[in-house]
Amino acid sequence: MAEFLKRTLGWLIAMVVVSMAFGLVFGLVTGLALLLGLLLLWLAFHLYHIALLLRWLGHPVPGRVPDGFGSWHGIFMTLYRQARKQKQSKKRLAGVLDRFVNAGEAMPDGVVVLDEYDHIEWINPMAVEHLGLNRKTDVGSQILNLVRQPAFHDYMASQSYSQPLILHSGTSSELVLSIQLVPFDTTRKLLLSRDITQLERVQTVHRDFVANVSHELRTPLTVVGGFLETLSEMPQVEDATLRQFLPMMLEQSRRMHSLVEDLLTLSRIENGPRTMLQDRVHMAALLDTMVVEAEGLSQGRHRIVVKNTCPHDLWGNAQELHSAFGNLVSNAVRYTPEGGSIYLRWTQDTEGRVAFTVADTGIGIPREHLPRLTERFYRVDRGRSRGNGGTGLGLAIVKHVLARHHAKLDIQSEPDKGSVFSVIFNAEQVAPND
Repeated sequence: MAEFLKRTLGWLIAMVVVSMAFGLVFGLVTGLALLLGLLLLWLAFHLYHIALLLRWLGHPVPGRVPDGFGSWHGIFMTLYRQARKQKQSKKRLAGVLDRFVNAGEAMPDGVVVLDEYDHIEWINPMAVEHLGLNRKTDVGSQILNLVRQPAFHDYMASQSYSQPLILHSGTSSELVLSIQLVPFDTTRKLLLSRDITQLERVQTVHRDFVANVSHELRTPLTVVGGFLETLSEMPQVEDATLRQFLPMMLEQSRRMHSLVEDLLTLSRIENGPRTMLQDRVHMAALLDTMVVEAEGLSQGRHRIVVKNTCPHDLWGNAQELHSAFGNLVSNAVRYTPEGGSIYLRWTQDTEGRVAFTVADTGIGIPREHLPRLTERFYRVDRGRSRGNGGTGLGLAIVKHVLARHHAKLDIQSEPDKGSVFSVIFNAEQVAPND
């Protein structure tokens, strides 16, 4: 600016001096006419460059800044440098904005940006999935018109956002969301949504687990405690009374012992190291053990049939596999009426997979119960299960053991026709015999 003023003042002085010189030589009128002409030329020069400047300001492209003359050249060069800096700053800001938008798009939580009137300004894909919004049509809409659950409306109206809102979506997927509103400047707010369905399920499982354990222990403890209280109040206990009470007390204590053992087994498997030892499990010996245990549980009431057509062993944990296979065998014995048959098979298919199968001719299981059989304490018939001595944890143990061995459990069953439980191992778990 100082340079421009200095140049302008210099030109004015030069024109006045030249005009005065001409006036002295050719007369005052000639001098004034020359000064007027020079001023008009000088004005035209500046008007021309001002026109160039105004035209460029209409479309300010850094690469098209006019190339002026004299002091205007410096002005245009300054504009060019400022325009380039502005373009670079804009590019950097655009890059930062893109990174923030990409981060928001990739977030596992839903994010909705709301203005001061709770209109939607931006939505990320997870918020679309959580809240059922549309990124094309819902931007600019009032959030309360789109999320119509009363609990959400009450939360927005309360203006108290320190605690999140637990919102059940009510859809077929039973989605459970944690919703929280976070003001981030004087007018705008972030609406955050997080899928806590799995966490809610885990908490429900934990609550059910505690309730089921308490329920399972209450009956035997009540029976044993009642008998002990009765015996303690009797001045003399006859042998006939003891012979009547002691077997029932022993049965209930065994039931509690079985429940505690299964709980400890399940806890040990769940909390064990993920990197399991891969020892060779000799399947022929394990199959013989299963037969002995089945015959011991059956006490001659069933026909035990063994079919071993696979010469290979397994890589895995022998103790855990023994527990899993033993649960399947004991279930088959318990739920097969006297005179029925139980089949134990160790086979291999054409794709190299091997399977341990327990089939029976027992009471069978209705189809609707099959998906839930491996849940803890789940029973098709609670009274019948307890009467057969089951704890409700056997198949849960089987599920966790098989998960650690990368195997799967296939269940086929029909009521009154029997059941087939097959444990299928991938070819990677097969340990070929030398």
